[in-house]
Amino acid sequence: MNVSVTNNYSRIKLSVFFLPLFILIGIVLFLYSKGALCADKYVQIQKDYFFFINHHLGQYPNLEYNLTQFGDALIILSFLSILIIYAPKIWEALISGLLVSLALSCPLKSIFAVPRPAAAFNNDNIIIVGKALFGHNSLPSGHSITIFTTLTILLFAFMPKDLKFKILWIFALITVGYILAFTRVGVGAHHPLDVIIGSIIGYISGLLGIFISRKYKIWSWINNKKYYPVLILLFVVCCILLICRIINDNLIVFYLAFISLAVSLYKIINLYVKK
Repeated sequence: MNVSVTNNYSRIKLSVFFLPLFILIGIVLFLYSKGALCADKYVQIQKDYFFFINHHLGQYPNLEYNLTQFGDALIILSFLSILIIYAPKIWEALISGLLVSLALSCPLKSIFAVPRPAAAFNNDNIIIVGKALFGHNSLPSGHSITIFTTLTILLFAFMPKDLKFKILWIFALITVGYILAFTRVGVGAHHPLDVIIGSIIGYISGLLGIFISRKYKIWSWINNKKYYPVLILLFVVCCILLICRIINDNLIVFYLAFISLAVSLYKIINLYVKK
């Protein structure tokens, strides 16, 4: 599997950056044409869309609250932890991509300083699931960035060769990505454009993660069994964090993430003992 992933990554051209950059420029030009490059106007032009999506998705609070957790790196990476054994190249790209996404997300949130829906609108009209967020750090959506960074790396890792299956694969992952990302609107945490812009930044971050892992061998040590004790320690810490999440929120997604991580931990310990 690792060889196949490496080969798929090696075939990616720089031209894959053109489409997301073109869409970002298009969004900026659209906002400029509406006079919405300031935070207040940016919020107002999508107010109706926010309330429409929030009202309809908010009818399923438990489902939305579980799905939105996939934007948390601890959760989504727990489900992918087994790939450290079978396709470590994916994890090399994941680490680089998520670090890039973090480096982009935090400064942009501070620069744009867009108020969260709960800070911008009357809370009585918003369906808020979980903790209400009142900060001025809505743009871009960090959860959407994490989701699309991860899915982009998986998208190219397992890209089919046949054109028909390639189209289906791309459509499937984009659909899953936006279902997960728009839960941020459903739980009342973000405006729609926060999610869309976050998804594009996530796509770019995922691509950068792939190119970094392809050019530099920064994280190649994770494929070396000599360093498995480091991974074991990290997995144990993450298991403890998931147990704390289960105690605090008791969501089914936390149980599933814990089981996935525990299986991976068992596999890694087993391989290390047999080395």
